[in-house]
Amino acid sequence: MKHLEICKSPVELNLKNYQMKGDPVINQTRKLKDLKGIFQDQEAFDQMDQEQLAYTVQSWLPVADGTPGGLFFGASTIYPGKVGNEYFMTKGHFHSQSDRAEFYWGVQGKGMLVLMDRNRNTWAEEVYPGSLHYIGGEIAHRLANTGDEKLIVGACWPSDAGHDYEEIAVNGFSALLVEVDGKPKLV
Repeated sequence: MKHLEICKSPVELNLKNYQMKGDPVINQTRKLKDLKGIFQDQEAFDQMDQEQLAYTVQSWLPVADGTPGGLFFGASTIYPGKVGNEYFMTKGHFHSQSDRAEFYWGVQGKGMLVLMDRNRNTWAEEVYPGSLHYIGGEIAHRLANTGDEKLIVGACWPSDAGHDYEEIAVNGFSALLVEVDGKPKLV
């Protein structure tokens, strides 16, 4: 950037489908085969097409990972579907810097933000277009699509927060979000 130069942002966000474009955008996909161990019904999981797309994540990391005082921006798209009676969901994580918070907001579809504290108390918040969610430090979080269209959720988090997927991979959440009588329920 030069002094007094007027330039465009390196990233554009389509406000209709929340897709980002630009060289610095990171695109990740998660297929069912990438989610082994997060669904309780292993038999149903094994019978499904392991190449089926479960969710995608786009991120813009304008500063180096771990930089204090910076912010990252992203959007997750969780596809509709179930493994047995469990909804398609993200892996879930705590932050490596456990006192770091995060914001999520609903853009499209309907779902649940499943939250768990360090004492393994688990609860969920409904996600829908316009819902805004503050995820405090020391809280694990994951998204589940409870609808029949894509669930799109925006996110903003500190660039030094990091992600601890391991604790959830080993211990899971203390409750499952399942469909009972056509409605989501924590059990």
